[in-house]
Amino acid sequence: MATLPSSFTATLSSPFLHCPSSLCKPSSSNKPYGTFRRPASICRASWQELAGVLIFSAIPFTAVKAIANSSLGELLRSRMEERKRLAVENASKFRALAERARKDSLWYGQERPQWLGPIPYNYPSHLKGNYPGDYGFDIAGLGKDPITFEKYFNFEILHARWAMLAALGALVPEVLDLMGAFHFVEPVWWKVGYSKLKGDTLDYLGIPGLHFAGSQGVIVIAICQVLLMVGPEYARYCGIEALEPLGIYLPGDINYPGGALFDPLNLSGDPGAFEELKVKEIKNGRLAMVAWLGFYVQAAVTGKGPIQNLVDHFSDPFHNNVLSMIKSL
Repeated sequence: MATLPSSFTATLSSPFLHCPSSLCKPSSSNKPYGTFRRPASICRASWQELAGVLIFSAIPFTAVKAIANSSLGELLRSRMEERKRLAVENASKFRALAERARKDSLWYGQERPQWLGPIPYNYPSHLKGNYPGDYGFDIAGLGKDPITFEKYFNFEILHARWAMLAALGALVPEVLDLMGAFHFVEPVWWKVGYSKLKGDTLDYLGIPGLHFAGSQGVIVIAICQVLLMVGPEYARYCGIEALEPLGIYLPGDINYPGGALFDPLNLSGDPGAFEELKVKEIKNGRLAMVAWLGFYVQAAVTGKGPIQNLVDHFSDPFHNNVLSMIKSL
């Protein structure tokens, strides 16, 4: 008896004998060949699971609503209203004490120190010493309009605080790395940002494997900054009623909110000392903003960090200085 060729036998045993390969595939089930399969669904959750998620998400809102309509909710609401009334009274008293302390302070009013000291000068009449750090300097006349002047001061103090925090963040890693306390992959502030833009993964605090942002550092850091700043900025801007649902009240204004969240050390407890602290803050903030201008120029010219530039200057002040930098350009 003649035998079939092995190639022909393999063809007969193939599951694609009567079915085009574009329409059917072999199945491990007992279903006959040629049975179509449904494409996989994008949403694999059943309607019971989706309903469960919706119900579970609604539980907190339902619970809060139930508590608000109960006797316990009434008690909590009355206590919050009482706390708010006391907070408003204390805030009014504090503002009165602050105004009195400002009048008695050396750093405010017409007799305050001014930027030219004993040298006679026709200082602008619209600068009356009502704001901390007002030394009568407004050559461009930007503060003639009181409303505009207040906005400029708000922007200045906000940028001053950012500059102080940023300067601390730029200096500390480089100091710790030079001292050997931590070994950073990139201790220089501008090289860290450059590495993140390239997509490099850096170890946080020099600890191997400790990554918070990973290779997508710039995006993740930007998102974290937005999330961390939206809440405090909202509370600072809205003032005493910003966190009212939580029973937390901010007695100050948009620049100095105060309260346990913005003044945990109670530095504003003494109105006189607090008015002087405002002057010190804006002075240090202005210094930090000028320092950052120096950081930028040093990074562009020398390619080093500010601490390394300072060390180089102390080691050879006659060759590592501003003049030598200008000659090298």
